[in-house]
Amino acid sequence: MSSEYQTRRDIVCEVLAEIPGAVFTKPAGAFYIMPKLPVDNADKFAQWLLTDFSHNGSTVMVAPGDGFYASTDKGKQEVRIAYVLKEADLRQALQALVRAVEIYNK
Repeated sequence: MSSEYQTRRDIVCEVLAEIPGAVFTKPAGAFYIMPKLPVDNADKFAQWLLTDFSHNGSTVMVAPGDGFYASTDKGKQEVRIAYVLKEADLRQALQALVRAVEIYNK
């Protein structure tokens, strides 16, 4: 199971690296990652994903990062992505995320 999660983690990191302006550290032991995305507000972005965005008939859900910090000024551009999906579904979700960041910033 450990190697499966390492593969999923590597997929997420590979795709996040394709997003210009995304900043992240490769996790060593978690099953999630908290990248800083090039968006103005992760809360607004996450809500927009669920209400206004569609890619090939589906969307992707992320958790805004600010709720994971005790300080209210941290995580404003971060999202939490859990890599719990099987590889094919994970790749599909990540491609939707890449496209969403492109569209959101236009």
